[in-house]
Amino acid sequence: MKAVILAAGEGTRIRPLSGELPKPMLPVADRPLLGHTVDTAIDAGADEIVLVIGYEADAVRSHFGTEYRSTPIRYAVQDSQEGTAHAVNAAREHLEGPFAVLNGDNLYDQAAIDELFTRCPAVCAIEVEEPQHYGVLSTDDERVTDIVEKPENPPTNLANAGAYAFPAEAKAWLEVPESERGEYEITDVLATVIDEYDVTPVVVDRWLDVGRPWELLEANEWKLGELEPRIDGEVSEDATLEGPVVVEEGAEVRAGVVIEGPALIRGGATVGPNAYVRGSTLVGEGAKVGHAVEVKNSVLSSGATVGHLSYVGDSVLGENVNFGAGTNVANLRHDGEDVRFTVKGERVSTGRRKFGVVAGDEVKTGINTSLTPGLKLSAGATSYPGETVDRDR
Repeated sequence: MKAVILAAGEGTRIRPLSGELPKPMLPVADRPLLGHTVDTAIDAGADEIVLVIGYEADAVRSHFGTEYRSTPIRYAVQDSQEGTAHAVNAAREHLEGPFAVLNGDNLYDQAAIDELFTRCPAVCAIEVEEPQHYGVLSTDDERVTDIVEKPENPPTNLANAGAYAFPAEAKAWLEVPESERGEYEITDVLATVIDEYDVTPVVVDRWLDVGRPWELLEANEWKLGELEPRIDGEVSEDATLEGPVVVEEGAEVRAGVVIEGPALIRGGATVGPNAYVRGSTLVGEGAKVGHAVEVKNSVLSSGATVGHLSYVGDSVLGENVNFGAGTNVANLRHDGEDVRFTVKGERVSTGRRKFGVVAGDEVKTGINTSLTPGLKLSAGATSYPGETVDRDR
């Protein structure tokens, strides 16, 4: 089984984090988001991985190379992003025999992908409360009979989870007509397979489509929770580590630090002295958490620095962000409502009671800056000392 993994898009809904990296290469625990999908496919038995790349393709190539975990890696370039079937069609020269298709920005439970490969032809589905927002599968006697996009009256609560195992013949069915959305959809390929084969629905226990910044937090909460505690770096005798904490080789945890896992301190990172890290936090490679800083349930990308006497909660910091001393992130609305965030120009609910700031690469704050809940700071944005920032910039 070959696995085609789609990783060509920028991820406009997750901006500003995708300014220099494609969304599938954003950090989730100890590897890029895409790395989890590739690992899942290999563990399920894929003997070759075909990565469909486009936006900032070199970042993907440099990470995975031509072989990953002894599995050959091939690349197909999607020059313009015109839909999922268009993406898979870009990889057709690499296809021979049955093949799987996975989204490089999705996380799947391993057992479901194992079964998907075994039961080919098959499609993954997840039971949801509001299926009208998804592609919905109809089934009969453990067989998929139809798929319809975002129906007003859904026939079932089984939503398409974006993972497919196709027979070899599906290669000839990749050229589909343009949909009403102006794209070439892989679900139209699935519809043809359903007409020609008995397609098995594989219900996933856990699935996450990482499209927006708070879903990157959720992805890290999931994968950090799976880490086995390990201390390979330097940890002071006066530091306290509780729960599942990983300190990689080359990382340093200084005196007076308290870390309550799940937490991952990556190589080259430093924490402390006298810092407090808790609640599903990733401290990326070369990142710095200074004296008397508290970081809670956040992602600090590589090279990010949080100066002393600061608080960062429920936030995502891009690469080489520098928060000046005394920078404080507010992550809770006084009215108790869910925090809202701007996605593609529209203010939407995150569904989270606590959510702080999303800072693009190279953001810098002056000392004693206050940042309000649900704030978006574009790459390179700055603040003055003592400023309260309550509008996106």
